[in-house]
Amino acid sequence: MNEKKQNVVLTGFMGTGKTTVGRFLAAELGYALVDTDKLIAQRAGKPIHLIFKEDGEAVFRDWEAQLAAELTRQKQLVIATGGGMLVSERNAEIMQEAADIFCLTASPREILSRVQLSGNRPLLDTPKPLERIKELLAEREAAYGRFTQIKTSLKKPQRIAKEIVKALQKSEK
Repeated sequence: MNEKKQNVVLTGFMGTGKTTVGRFLAAELGYALVDTDKLIAQRAGKPIHLIFKEDGEAVFRDWEAQLAAELTRQKQLVIATGGGMLVSERNAEIMQEAADIFCLTASPREILSRVQLSGNRPLLDTPKPLERIKELLAEREAAYGRFTQIKTSLKKPQRIAKEIVKALQKSEK
């Protein structure tokens, strides 16, 4: 029997549903939800796109590394990460020690349609966002591939959360 991990992490590219699914998953498990991007913005006192613009991506990635170490010391969390947080091998290793990690996926076109609704995506501030999504997905393929993949396209978030709960129950056996 596998030892039960104390947290669940949802990672994956922007727009794959990490926070939305995270809300339902946290409710199913009776855990608290932590959205790392929201927490970083709160602590920095400014939105993510301004951190990127004013301080640079490296400063943002430092915030993520600090959170990875901090959150693994807590229990009963569903952690919705920023899309690049677990691309860092060190962050991934730290979080895997205390969490089951699932990577949410969606097609590039679906990602684009989802993120266009939310705006302010600094990595997609380009005339050709679909091409940029494809480039970033290709760059992150190996990093994301380390984790159990959960397709979110054409599925309701509640169904995805239940799918993850079933996967967690199987891993405990």
